[in-house]
Amino acid sequence: MTLFSSPLTLLILCFFWANFACDALAPDYSIMGYSSDDLKCNLKLNHLFESWGAEHGKTYESIEHKLHRFEIFKDNLMHIDETNKRISNYWLGLNEFADLSHAEFRNRYLGLNVDYFMRQDYSSPEDFIYKDVVNFPKSVDWRKKGAVTNVKNQGSCGSCWAFSTVAAVEGINQIVTGNLTSLSEQQLVDCDTSSDNGCHGGLMEHAFTYIMTHGGLHKEEDYPYIMKEGTCDENKDETEVVTINGYHNVPKNNEESMLKALAHQPISVAISASGRDFQFYSGGVFDGFCGFRLDHGVTAVGYGTAKDMDYIIVKNSWGSKWGEKGYIRFRRNIGKPQGICGIYTLGSFPTKY
Repeated sequence: MTLFSSPLTLLILCFFWANFACDALAPDYSIMGYSSDDLKCNLKLNHLFESWGAEHGKTYESIEHKLHRFEIFKDNLMHIDETNKRISNYWLGLNEFADLSHAEFRNRYLGLNVDYFMRQDYSSPEDFIYKDVVNFPKSVDWRKKGAVTNVKNQGSCGSCWAFSTVAAVEGINQIVTGNLTSLSEQQLVDCDTSSDNGCHGGLMEHAFTYIMTHGGLHKEEDYPYIMKEGTCDENKDETEVVTINGYHNVPKNNEESMLKALAHQPISVAISASGRDFQFYSGGVFDGFCGFRLDHGVTAVGYGTAKDMDYIIVKNSWGSKWGEKGYIRFRRNIGKPQGICGIYTLGSFPTKY
């Protein structure tokens, strides 16, 4: 075995020489975060890995750990590149999750708990408050109407359910009062413990019930998010809270009902997000594989059409570097009752008078 035949030795040399690489080795950062040249040799891959790590503030405890993450990074990059070569309506890109295996990603960032046995009679079309709506706009974007706060980041706490709930409450509060107020996910994580499990998952309906029965939600600035479970402090020095009067369900597996509701306000929805493409979604109208179970809570904030492709706009809680500045567009009108990623399976929204 020669000195340079060890993979670890080669990687160490690559880490050293990458700092002195000429401009021709520098990756061409496109919207996907890499260029085809980056795939040609380990030296260029290493330079890409180093640049990506610097952009996302990555540090590793040892060279062995860094080597392990580099191998995962390479495997993810190959999947991203192969997908981009065969898909045209959406694309994948390098993001902060690129050094995580797909199993690690699912365990850290998905946190929806759905009891399917309790949900057989989930919703009745007769009880749907927007059932009589006939005319609704061809497109809606609640971001442009001032009813959506900036994209937030749940971190590696499985609190997606809280972010989905809060975004829907922020939306209806702005629509009714005219005030866009960023509200506290942390209060739900800390205090809504009778039905939900903080960083270990929850359900938006349970969170709506908590808000109704506990007097409202504090502002985010008064009860800030800490990316982990904390100690419940519902009073918070009696600071101002935002209230709702109730919540309703969107009839299951009914796209028209979802659009009727979405024409009036942002909607909390459950989706399947454990597909590998979802992890690295970077833009476009998504219609890829999502997984087989509802495991993530997000918020639908609009719908529209682009290049003859209908879509629903969804706000995620993985920060603004994921997807389209923190959002994803799901394809609609696909002929499946549940929709892409099951988006029409479990929708709910708060009411405020």
